[in-house]
Amino acid sequence: MAIKRAFISFDFDHDEDLRNLLVGQSKHPDSPFEIKDRSLKEPLTGDWKEKVRRRMDNVDLMIVICGEFTHTAVGVAAELTITREAKKPYFLLWGRNGKTCTKPTSALTADKIYEWTWPTVKSLIGGAR
Repeated sequence: MAIKRAFISFDFDHDEDLRNLLVGQSKHPDSPFEIKDRSLKEPLTGDWKEKVRRRMDNVDLMIVICGEFTHTAVGVAAELTITREAKKPYFLLWGRNGKTCTKPTSALTADKIYEWTWPTVKSLIGGAR
């Protein structure tokens, strides 16, 4: 299987530690993905949505890391909407064990938040849903 290029969407204010964990997993020797881009830590002004759209051109899929406050992260919601508009596959990961993690407000009702385990991530990268 070819290595997939992934965009990571996450709540910059609360979940950067989770992004760091996923980046670490992407460096495993048997990893089926590499991180090509991530959420922007810029004010949500001007052409930031266009910047995200351009970044989506360079990836195969998006991984949304869901934490306790993801439902309040306006940027994550917008990135997910842009991903769907670009017809890119995506999936949501449950970021914090033992905590109540939330979906972005733009997530579909049918979007499942998957348990974050290495076998699950590898399977989701491969297209399992």
